[in-house]
Amino acid sequence: MTTADPLTPPHRPLRVVDLPRPDRARGELRGVLGRFATGVTVLTAGRDIPRGMTANSFTSVSLEPPLILVCVVRTAAVHDVILTEEAFAVSVLSGHQQDVARYFADRSRPRGPREFETVDTTLGRHTGTPVLVDAQAWLECSLAAVYDGGDHSIFLGSVLDIGRKETDDPLLYFGGGFHRLSV
Repeated sequence: MTTADPLTPPHRPLRVVDLPRPDRARGELRGVLGRFATGVTVLTAGRDIPRGMTANSFTSVSLEPPLILVCVVRTAAVHDVILTEEAFAVSVLSGHQQDVARYFADRSRPRGPREFETVDTTLGRHTGTPVLVDAQAWLECSLAAVYDGGDHSIFLGSVLDIGRKETDDPLLYFGGGFHRLSV
């Protein structure tokens, strides 16, 4: 009986990409990252003039203390609002909220006060940040730290308040499209 060398990858067909070629690397990297199924969230910030964006770069960091992180491209309108307000909310979308995910991903949507006219929200108890009413779950956070992440900022959030629905119907993103998970 032979054992496999743990440092040798299994022999199966893989597509290998030379990442130093920037013209090709971005699309190839996006394709590889698209093979990782994620939940879909809407990240919001701003009390007076709220901003929002669809995000799937969200993860839990710690239960004690309760910390999460979100990654936001520096050119997103919500980016500077998070830095200014030092607060944000994450609404975890339900399976029926594909239209909400598309809306907050659409760069041509209305901006300013009109951005939230078609979406039911409530204000977070601690920061006044909008939270989506029909979301599967939500977290209201204060900004605990900011880290450089290339063309993104990594925002570490200290969780101030949470909520969730009783039913499980998450919206997922995989392979460039939205999917529902039957639980």
